[in-house]
Amino acid sequence: MARHAAYSTFEKTAGSSGFVLVRVVEAKGSTPRETDAWMLVSEDGMFGTIGGGRLEMEAVEKARSILAGSEASDLALPLGPAIGQCCGGHVTLSFEIISSARFDEIETLVKAEDEAAPEVWLFGGGHVGRALTRALLLLPVKVHVVETRETELMLTPEGAEQHLTALPESLVASIAPGSAVIVLTHDHALDFLIVSAALARNDLAQLGMIGSDTKRATFEHQFIREGGDKAELAKLTCPIGRKIPDKRPEVIAATVAADIIAAVSAWRDDKSQPAS
Repeated sequence: MARHAAYSTFEKTAGSSGFVLVRVVEAKGSTPRETDAWMLVSEDGMFGTIGGGRLEMEAVEKARSILAGSEASDLALPLGPAIGQCCGGHVTLSFEIISSARFDEIETLVKAEDEAAPEVWLFGGGHVGRALTRALLLLPVKVHVVETRETELMLTPEGAEQHLTALPESLVASIAPGSAVIVLTHDHALDFLIVSAALARNDLAQLGMIGSDTKRATFEHQFIREGGDKAELAKLTCPIGRKIPDKRPEVIAATVAADIIAAVSAWRDDKSQPAS
């Protein structure tokens, strides 16, 4: 994934002096990031973020002073007028020097985050599919693109996992729970097969299909006519994205990507809550 590649680049520039691992060990009230958020700081580089603003500036300054020989100690910061940040919460940061001998530990940490990222499956690699792939590759998700057309799949932006198959609906059953499935193929009949297979599942974070209100109504009519449960249709989002006048693929992709992130985050938050 792109994050792992970015870390590899950062590691190469860290040099023999290593870098400092900065962690949010306590976050109270309104804060830019949550507990366990982390970043890496070298003499002239950074990887990750603990939230930006004055908080991050203070953290970077302290990390570089540690690399220069200062003592590594925690830093407690109230996010108020004293540091020119108005969040109102309180953050405590820890600082740990990571020598070149321990770079593998951080690489393992980055890989673990990559592997834990939710999956997004895009069925269709046309103009909107490619624009959505590019938007999602900037986000903490694993992107899969499924196509029946090899020529279209070859145009998939680098970084997404590609699947060429004559029966895309056959892949739905193996998609990881908590994933988002977005259907935007070139064929309405194919859309029907994929969405129908996805509606049979109750563990997807999101199921969306590109189209209009008319396309949704047509789909619903066919789904019920062929024996589908009308109640299952509540799981389908169609149209996808926001209703705005600009229909360029990149604009559609921006709104759909935002909805996907909201959906997978909500699903994870729900699953992390203790059962009542």
